[in-house]
Amino acid sequence: MSTEQPKGLTSKIGEELPYLRRYARALTGSQSEGDKYAAATLEAILSDSSLFDHDASDKVALFKVFHSIWSSSGATFNTEETGPVAKAQEHLAMLTSSTREALLLHTIEELSFDDIATTLDISPEEAAKLVDIAYGEMAKSLAGRIMIIEDEAIIAMDLEAIVADMGHKVTGIARTAYAARHLFAQEKPHLIMSDIQLADGSSGIDAVNSIVADNPEVPVIFITAFPERLLTGEGPEPAFLIAKPYTEDQVRSAVSQAMFFSSTETLKA
Repeated sequence: MSTEQPKGLTSKIGEELPYLRRYARALTGSQSEGDKYAAATLEAILSDSSLFDHDASDKVALFKVFHSIWSSSGATFNTEETGPVAKAQEHLAMLTSSTREALLLHTIEELSFDDIATTLDISPEEAAKLVDIAYGEMAKSLAGRIMIIEDEAIIAMDLEAIVADMGHKVTGIARTAYAARHLFAQEKPHLIMSDIQLADGSSGIDAVNSIVADNPEVPVIFITAFPERLLTGEGPEPAFLIAKPYTEDQVRSAVSQAMFFSSTETLKA
């Protein structure tokens, strides 16, 4: 076991850590649970730096260590958890092993099939097959009501088209924090998708915080051009995050994941 840290290893990990947090939170559906796995990954590398594969990219090397811990733990959640995390366990039992991991790595983290193969210790062909299976399973995902908070009209319409094509109902589009609170009061959604900076200079984060204060069961997907600012590990941060510019696959994956963790049965719009 090697405890000596190669020159620059700390900085390499530091640059990729926000994305590990994003992935771990999406995978577990929880900031606290995801961050626990991320912390365990760092502790493992600090204890034995040989675990960090210098033949791979820094991101893949970090995620590979994470997955060795995730797999050895049984890829399960705390059975004492309640709410969305407990509900997610019921869904996990119905999904093909490793499909969600492969889908998130490919869409949210934008890893190639070769990199996914290295991360999960499988072949590139297996990685591609897992992603295909995941798309099929997610296509049968939950359908529900989604509220969009976005001040850029083109982006708002694009998001609306994507989620509508997935079978979800869009309750409306809000361009300001005030409009978001008013829209939520009119028709409660099953999911909120929110930009960070809004038209009148108001904050999407403040709007969401005021809404979920009394409705903590409603999952939120934040969309931002600066994801690292919401992945510091300090204080409450989102479990679901999409970086701008996004792809349609990233939106579909995030929406499916968020819906996956928010209910145990099909939601009716």
